[in-house]
Amino acid sequence: MEHIKIFIKNMVCDRCKRVVEQELTKLGYSVQQVELGEAELEANTINLEDVRQVLAVNGFELLDDRKVLLIEQVKLAVIELIHQQGEAGMHLNMSDYLAKKLGIDYHTLSTLFSATEGVTIEKYVILQRIEKVKELLVYNELSLKEIAYELGYSSVAHLSNQFKKVTGLTASHFKEIKTSKRKTIDKVID
Repeated sequence: MEHIKIFIKNMVCDRCKRVVEQELTKLGYSVQQVELGEAELEANTINLEDVRQVLAVNGFELLDDRKVLLIEQVKLAVIELIHQQGEAGMHLNMSDYLAKKLGIDYHTLSTLFSATEGVTIEKYVILQRIEKVKELLVYNELSLKEIAYELGYSSVAHLSNQFKKVTGLTASHFKEIKTSKRKTIDKVID
């Protein structure tokens, strides 16, 4: 039987993968594999409109355009590196990592991302790192020094300066007000 791969926007966590798998199964498809941003189905035919509707109800979007798909792959690679791989991923060169992971030279990725999203990949990485800092501050399990190290900042001062520049708040003030200023990781540039 033929396998069909579909690409999905706004999948950012394991819960997203479970929801997509459940919804596609409810539609009657035999789901072979679900990864961030994509699902592989065993099917001869697929009703894309039904899939599009069920995904939309759950906050996802079916991707058709190659450029949009590539932008989504960049976002997912950054999210995966920052939010799921932790400390090990923070010490990689982001441009080399993205070029290798996506098989496209970084200049092409960067130009397309900036033109489409209105921010550079570097700015997107910073925004994702700051969201991770916010998450860790809310949990209150690590010191600012430990957070800085875990997220690959050169110093607490660098993290603090970047945090203040992005949020307008100091890290200690953010800890006081906590979750009212957090964003979902798929909405950092919206």
